[in-house]
Amino acid sequence: MTSIYLSSEDPRWVPRSEDDLQAAIDGGLFEENHHLDLKKAPDTKRDNRELARDLASFAIDGGTLIIGVQENKDSRTFELAPQPLNGLPEKIESVARTIPDPPLTVITEEITAKAADGTGYLIVHIPASPVAPHMVDNKYYGRGDKTKYQLGDAEVVSLHARRRSAEADTLTLLRTEMDNDPLRNVDDQSHLFLVARPTAAHRDVCLPITGAPDWQTRLLTLVEKAKSSQAVPATLAKFHPDIDDAYQAHRRARGVALSSRGLNPDRTYAHEQPQHVREAVIEVQLFEDGGLRLYMSRFSTGVSSPYRPEEDEEQQLADDAAVLLTWRVLELMRLVSEEVGYHGNWVIGAGANQLHGRRRYSGQSRFPANDRYSDDTYEETTGTTLAELRDQPGTVTRRLLGPLLRSLGSEALFAGALGDQP
Repeated sequence: MTSIYLSSEDPRWVPRSEDDLQAAIDGGLFEENHHLDLKKAPDTKRDNRELARDLASFAIDGGTLIIGVQENKDSRTFELAPQPLNGLPEKIESVARTIPDPPLTVITEEITAKAADGTGYLIVHIPASPVAPHMVDNKYYGRGDKTKYQLGDAEVVSLHARRRSAEADTLTLLRTEMDNDPLRNVDDQSHLFLVARPTAAHRDVCLPITGAPDWQTRLLTLVEKAKSSQAVPATLAKFHPDIDDAYQAHRRARGVALSSRGLNPDRTYAHEQPQHVREAVIEVQLFEDGGLRLYMSRFSTGVSSPYRPEEDEEQQLADDAAVLLTWRVLELMRLVSEEVGYHGNWVIGAGANQLHGRRRYSGQSRFPANDRYSDDTYEETTGTTLAELRDQPGTVTRRLLGPLLRSLGSEALFAGALGDQP
């Protein structure tokens, strides 16, 4: 279960039973604060909108609602008030996704009452949202010390600026990676870049992995788990190279890496390798500060026309590889978060180079795609939460790659990988 912040003395409280909730009441641990509120289940449409305001207010810094614990106004104490659980999680998630603008993602966990009568308690975790603040009825809400309040114009402007700053920093990081392309000026292929970083982690959050004596095994295990994840849509075709083709371990400045044979330990191009190895380079890097990087050199491949074999090969884009590897990196971000206990937000960027005039690969069709990309590079960034990484990776993928796929006329072909089942 996800931990709850009660106070600086109890920052990671995890209730598992009704007895745990009662013990917290008896110990005076419950107090509505910036990160915690206690409510009854909503009954009416008015209650639903009030709940939506509560959820929106928590979305700026993150917080928790406990449904089934209520305040006795006379004694100013809290008491258990178990609620019917049938359909309650779905109702809360529906409110979160349909009333706030933009929609919110929440995580719900049930605790059944000892009476075994279908009642209990619902823990609703609201992760800090990468697109906060959120509106309800055309008003933005934030959270004060104990209650929600309507945000002023200056606060709204400041929050939007803070989000843009985080994305701008990631765009700068992405451009640096593209400038440091180890195969720049080596081949005619387009190259894919994915960069990610946690927005609120301490500077050595991943040191338990990167600094461990068995870091190679730990990183290989994370990569293998990301590759074998059942979350990746089965509709995505296999592609070479995939992340498990990065198996050679290297130390890097402030981090570690796994690469295919096409890169040397100092991240220079391995000219002596056979052509099929040089054309399919892939690298995964993990840094002490939690930064993740993926580099893949085969974002395009040379294709000969079966009808005009005398013509030179045409470099065509592997848009399916971009979708697949974005899913892989999102899953790797989730796994790293869980491995090191980081529950905050991330920012991720996607980029590609040598794109101008190129179209997507459409197999040996007599009528190949003819939407040619008009710029030489692609760059996009977006924020995301741990909740989105768990439950809505397709939505994140759409935000990150949608402009590219639409430009190539292929977004509809990946509909199953750019959305998420409820």
